[in-house]
Amino acid sequence: MNDATTPDITDIFVIGGGVNGAGIARDAAGRGLSVKLAEMNDLASATSSASTKLFHGGLRYLEYFEINLVRHALAEREVLLSAMPHISWPMRFVLPYHPDMRFEGETPTSKILNTVMPWMKGRRPAWLIRMGLFMYDNLGGRKILPATRTLRLRGTQEGAPLEDRFEKAFEYSDCWIEDSRLVVLNARDAERLGARIMTQTKVLSAARIDDVWEITTEGPTGPETHRARILVNAGGPWVGDIIQTKVRVNSTEGVRLVRGSHIVTKRLFDHEKCYFFQGEDGRIIFAIPYETDFTLIGTTDAEHTDLDRKPVCTPEERDYLVNFANQYFKQDISADDVVWTYSGVRPLYDDGAKSATAATRDYVLSVDDTGAPLLNIFGGKITTYRKLAEDAMDKLAPFIKGLKPHWTAGQPLPGGDFAVADVGKLIDELQRDFPFLSPRWAQRLIRAYGTDARIILGDATTEGDLGQNFGADLTAAEIRYLMAHEYASSAEDILWRRSKLGLRLDKDATDAIDSFIQQTSEAA
Repeated sequence: MNDATTPDITDIFVIGGGVNGAGIARDAAGRGLSVKLAEMNDLASATSSASTKLFHGGLRYLEYFEINLVRHALAEREVLLSAMPHISWPMRFVLPYHPDMRFEGETPTSKILNTVMPWMKGRRPAWLIRMGLFMYDNLGGRKILPATRTLRLRGTQEGAPLEDRFEKAFEYSDCWIEDSRLVVLNARDAERLGARIMTQTKVLSAARIDDVWEITTEGPTGPETHRARILVNAGGPWVGDIIQTKVRVNSTEGVRLVRGSHIVTKRLFDHEKCYFFQGEDGRIIFAIPYETDFTLIGTTDAEHTDLDRKPVCTPEERDYLVNFANQYFKQDISADDVVWTYSGVRPLYDDGAKSATAATRDYVLSVDDTGAPLLNIFGGKITTYRKLAEDAMDKLAPFIKGLKPHWTAGQPLPGGDFAVADVGKLIDELQRDFPFLSPRWAQRLIRAYGTDARIILGDATTEGDLGQNFGADLTAAEIRYLMAHEYASSAEDILWRRSKLGLRLDKDATDAIDSFIQQTSEAA
């Protein structure tokens, strides 16, 4: 789109380095457009690293009649799985059923059920759950993932951790996703395709001047001015703030900020399936095998009204999740069993719903074309990020001459150029070629980097060839790779977003990593 007379004008400038911003930058760059992306902190430093780590259709959204949202998300699961088999993989979910369980919460479905069958008030009958799962199996054109089945829990590994009152369960499919790595790999691919990715870079202002946007940023090297034909506001929770204080345009649309908190405990069961638990308040939580030795439990839905207040899992939310899990597990857990908590703010489109739980998870794309185009993105969920990026480019198509067609479906992210079924083979081959790797180390590298793990290992023949080991098999070679290729600039970036090794390393190790990063940066 650029020509020789306007070399300084970028086609698209994206504000926000979460999953939506990175996804749009990748999509646009792959269509031959010049792209810049500015993120005020690290990539995925807010909502996109604080999800429940699932590509899922949203089974509970069926109760709110969000059929199109569920259909689109279900169709995306397998598209995404095929493009990133290193950071995403199939999982089976066990939904225990108890006929006498009552629920106080109310959904559109329960209102109808309570009217037609008042004697069932407060219960979700088995046939209703099974009907929902039948829809879940068939709405999205499932081809790879196995279908729902009914389980008898007595004497099974799935039933062993649960209270004896649960005799029956339904088992269905969804997918795991390493959420923050998803964002980083999209940004990496965008950069490979020509985009400029600017982390630790805050947008100070943006204004329409002579039919283009003039954007002022403050980054590691100081202030900079950019010019762009199109501005994309993918600020997530800050989308409204950007509209009001950075671009200063009028908008009647807004976001509803909903905090979702999670707890991580010691491992609570000895198999790799997940649990889907229904609460007496009508809400649901997941209990998911996490990082080999832990269990992830979440999430909550709480209003978050102050953007200046960092989202944290409150003691009340922690206790809510602990008590929720204790309604199902034989062995009660307590706050003392919680080894880590995290919380993120979901920027849901404000549709006027009465409760945070009922607010739509669908996205709204709004174009302001009173001058150079501005695209504001409201809402969305991680499973539909790629489709959101496609839809965003479709929205912008009238302002772009000769826009190339959709291209991202099925195109692998960096390191994901292998079949879903070949993960085990890649791990075995990595151990064969680098015998000093333990099985756990090799698995972590493949699950994080896929085929790019070999770039980190290079021609090493011993562990010592990779430099200092900072603990948990995190070596100097891996840190250098993350700095050079994945925008990491601190121990926090590496230990909590590029990985979750923060669960295994103490403050001394963290300080040592920060010192190494500083020394390496100064020497560059």
